[in-house]
Amino acid sequence: MKFAVIGGTGLIGSQVVKKLNAAGHEAVPHSQSTGVDVITGQGVEQAVAGADVVVNLTNSPTFDEASPAFFQTSMDNLLAAADKGGVRHFVILSIVGVDQVPALDYYRAKALQEDILKAGPVPYSIVRATQFMEFVDAVLSWTTDGDTVRLPATPIQPIAAKDVADAVAEVAVGAPLNGTRNIAGPDVFNLDELGRVTLAAHPDGRTVTTDDTAGMFAAVEGDVLVAKGDVRIAPTGYTDWLS
Repeated sequence: MKFAVIGGTGLIGSQVVKKLNAAGHEAVPHSQSTGVDVITGQGVEQAVAGADVVVNLTNSPTFDEASPAFFQTSMDNLLAAADKGGVRHFVILSIVGVDQVPALDYYRAKALQEDILKAGPVPYSIVRATQFMEFVDAVLSWTTDGDTVRLPATPIQPIAAKDVADAVAEVAVGAPLNGTRNIAGPDVFNLDELGRVTLAAHPDGRTVTTDDTAGMFAAVEGDVLVAKGDVRIAPTGYTDWLS
């Protein structure tokens, strides 16, 4: 099978391309660095031409109020090109609980992306993942003030990027779900606890203080970012990943 992996040079995309090619498929990475611009449309039709499956792993450059426009325009351009090119399956990566955090612009934008795909002309699959382990350091940095990291006690279920890439590749080679697959790591932590575990493993002089008003995850109510119901549990635990 031939795959056009849009955003195929990023954290998840590069691993998806490698996995698909190793399995004997033809997976081609596309990004701005290869001349594909999902906002202007430059190179989009050429990128998806001849592909059986489009895997869209592009992401908004910001998490603010500009993000819905990014996903609206990029999805409109990619779906039009995919429909014209006879693509049989369109896959995106989204976030567990994304439709339950209306206070965050970025989560509303990702929910919009899902809705555009569902209403589009191409059979589809949505892979919803929990928070990436690789992003924990960035989350800590957002709310660091001197030697203090302020984090809310928001429950999250971190997953390794490798496991996300495995799940996306598995869905991409299968028949369209015309629905959603949820994937998550094996462990649930409160975010402040996760910060303490992280700094205990890699101490840098900072300490964590619980502050339920700190950072973007303060806008999350309850445990909506924890996977429930029909969910695939990934094998990599957070403490194993840290070590």
